[in-house]
Amino acid sequence: MKLYRHPLSGHSHRAQLFLALLGVPHELVDVDLLAKAHKAPDFLKLNSFGQVPVLDDDGTIVSDSNAILVYLAKKLGRSDWLPEDPAGAAKVQKWLSVAAGEIAYGPAAARLVTVFGAGLRPEEVIARAHRILQLIEDELTDRDFLLGSRPTIADVALYSYVSSAPEGNVDLSGYANVKAWLGRIEALPGFVGFQKTAAGLAA
Repeated sequence: MKLYRHPLSGHSHRAQLFLALLGVPHELVDVDLLAKAHKAPDFLKLNSFGQVPVLDDDGTIVSDSNAILVYLAKKLGRSDWLPEDPAGAAKVQKWLSVAAGEIAYGPAAARLVTVFGAGLRPEEVIARAHRILQLIEDELTDRDFLLGSRPTIADVALYSYVSSAPEGNVDLSGYANVKAWLGRIEALPGFVGFQKTAAGLAA
């Protein structure tokens, strides 16, 4: 498998992290976003949206980070990571929506300001980040992972941008449950970290 990615993209990292946790051999292909390589004709043939990551599984092309998580779990029959029962699948889908919504517009957006110079209002995106972090903190009061005692792709989908939130000036010190959850993910066999930047509170 080939994963087209950018090393500072949390969306890319969640796909890379899941491949690593599954122990799937893969090749990382870096896409130069500054040079607009993701908008080049050859890349647009892979993903017409012009975004990373993109997974190439021997000619089967899957774009969108959350779609890649679902694809890998389904292809490899890993119902431990993506439950087959309706209630479990729905719970995972809820968190995938959070990853694409509140996480993207909260901690991920805050990091876009400091790392990539995005023209967003820091106070707004930081406030959004704290709102979703408090919700996650409360969810983790009585469980180790988002759905219970073992990780699923829901945890993988949220990890990258939550772990890097301090780079966007989002302080995690008040979220003990979240920090413990991050530590449990980082202790999983095969874990690979998200490349750090000296930005925001991490500077």
